[in-house]
Amino acid sequence: MTDKIFNEPKVALNRIYTRRGDSGDTSLVGGQRVGKDSLRIECYGVVDELNSYVGLACVSIEETVQVVEDLSVLLAILHRVQHELFNLGSILATLPEDVHPKQARVTDAEIAQLEREIDSMNRALEPLRSFVLPGGSRLNAELHVCRTVCRRAERLAVALSRQESTPEEAVRYLNRLSDAFFVWSRWASHKIGAPEVLWQPNLSASAKSES
Repeated sequence: MTDKIFNEPKVALNRIYTRRGDSGDTSLVGGQRVGKDSLRIECYGVVDELNSYVGLACVSIEETVQVVEDLSVLLAILHRVQHELFNLGSILATLPEDVHPKQARVTDAEIAQLEREIDSMNRALEPLRSFVLPGGSRLNAELHVCRTVCRRAERLAVALSRQESTPEEAVRYLNRLSDAFFVWSRWASHKIGAPEVLWQPNLSASAKSES
């Protein structure tokens, strides 16, 4: 049996609050104290926020999967993504000089897997003739929330990379993941049989006032 790529966590959360963050700073993995409003903290904080929305989408699928069994494929993917996002948060919470060789992170393997899943699911979809809006089903809307939060995390990771050393895989993973959420939202609607909400610019108030 080969060794695991990453170390297993060694965590003992016996006490939840420490009062050390009451002054507005927090600790990185290496022990450095930084402001809670720092760009690094904001970046992996949004990754954590994204993970919460992915969990919400998982619950929606679990409530639907007994009716639409095909959604179990997407559920397994999203469960994996949750672990990958936590791995990403781990590496973003660590300064480069403190990174352990077997510390959890995202790699080219995660990015390549997302690309395979995007291509596979996109082949089942009709080509788009307009932009789509979130909606048509609760799951579709939740996956679009995941997409937009992921884009925000990506923007923050790009901004962080301009100020500090940041793994290039972090930006590429978030970029590919946001594309995946878009495809997954369409694929889920296809499997559920929910209509796609297409952008119609002339449904705006200004267009209607001219008619």
